[in-house]
Amino acid sequence: MMLTRRIMLAGMAVFAARAVLAAPALRLLMVRRRGCVYCAQWDREIAPVYAEHPEGKAAPLMVVDRDGPYPDGLALARRPWLTPTFILLSGGAEVTRFEGYPGAEKFFPVLRDMLALAR
Repeated sequence: MMLTRRIMLAGMAVFAARAVLAAPALRLLMVRRRGCVYCAQWDREIAPVYAEHPEGKAAPLMVVDRDGPYPDGLALARRPWLTPTFILLSGGAEVTRFEGYPGAEKFFPVLRDMLALAR
């Protein structure tokens, strides 16, 4: 009986660990293009602090050029044409996006609203 209980508990622990690992991870995809002045502004104002910000930790950044290549398996609502475009991904699927750079004061509040949609 004791051995059976241990096996059941071990099985439940493995199941719980797999469920956590299988949960779709959030990522922020930044689509940019060479020569984009707003992308360069974002690089100066946000890039140095992004990874340390709570929102940056919740949705690690992935950067791609507007013309690709894009990571395999992405499910986007439509192809981005304006740069920068920020697309919140959950498990590779688009949750929401915003196009353009709203400035340093508004960037993280907008991203916070996007993250709230993913929960």
